[in-house]
Amino acid sequence: MSDHIPDVTKMISDTPRTESFKCYDSGCDDPLYAWGAFAAELECELNAANERIKRLEEAGDKMADLLRWQSRMDRKTSPSASAWRKAKEDKP
Repeated sequence: MSDHIPDVTKMISDTPRTESFKCYDSGCDDPLYAWGAFAAELECELNAANERIKRLEEAGDKMADLLRWQSRMDRKTSPSASAWRKAKEDKP
């Protein structure tokens, strides 16, 4: 492999923000406090993301219910409602 082409597999990370966090860039003299503040920031973002996921799941459930109701009226099956339920149950 050429020296000027980076190895792409080494550039991919599951935690890029954590790996790039530098205590001394935080403007705080205490590294332990800086890491704690960073962890609190990440936790707030996680909580906000989980709330958004919850709202999206509730909206998806309502849409799936509507699709099931409409499919009963049309006497057809609704593949979209089934696809929603499967997608919602599949967890990474």
